[in-house]
Amino acid sequence: MSAAPPAGSGRAEPGGGRARPRVVAILFGLALFLLVADQLLKDVALAGLEDRDEPVRLLGGAVYLTLVRNSGAAWSIGSGYTWVFPMITTGVVAWICWMALRLRSLPWAISLGLVLGGALGNLGDRIFRAPGHFVGHVVDMVSLFDPYGRIIPVFNLADSSLVCGVILAVLLELTGRQRDGTRLADDKDPDADGVTASSPDDPAEQRERA
Repeated sequence: MSAAPPAGSGRAEPGGGRARPRVVAILFGLALFLLVADQLLKDVALAGLEDRDEPVRLLGGAVYLTLVRNSGAAWSIGSGYTWVFPMITTGVVAWICWMALRLRSLPWAISLGLVLGGALGNLGDRIFRAPGHFVGHVVDMVSLFDPYGRIIPVFNLADSSLVCGVILAVLLELTGRQRDGTRLADDKDPDADGVTASSPDDPAEQRERA
């Protein structure tokens, strides 16, 4: 009969059970906060930047505030297919909600919360803003190093949340952190699993050989 892996050996046991309520609450709480903050910032940008002829220059030109209504993705890619983006975002939201059913990892809750909040922020624009339902244009207002987004596309808080969430998810995958709270161990030789091979001079081994 094989022995169970010793405690602290680093081996990931199969995850199971229901999601941790606290972790799920953090995921959806963070997403809700980002959604509200994103929409408020967009309303402020519309009120303050709508009638300006020139972008607002900040931090010596490192940041510019300029109002852009984006019907597509970054750099207005896919602007002729605005209706596709709500469908893609709805699929992402559904996938995150499904993942939350067994979520037990706090880092993954933060990552998915960032992605969900960003996705919902831009989805709200697509559904409710001009020029019409499900073909609305996303409101962007931040441009880095150039007043018109020629270096980095003009973005908003929702875009920032999405990028940060995806980067965090990639880092979690690379470090072996699982959504159920376990962590995959790197491949090791048998002696690295917490079981130390006995020395030939070990008295216990000598008694067994006798």
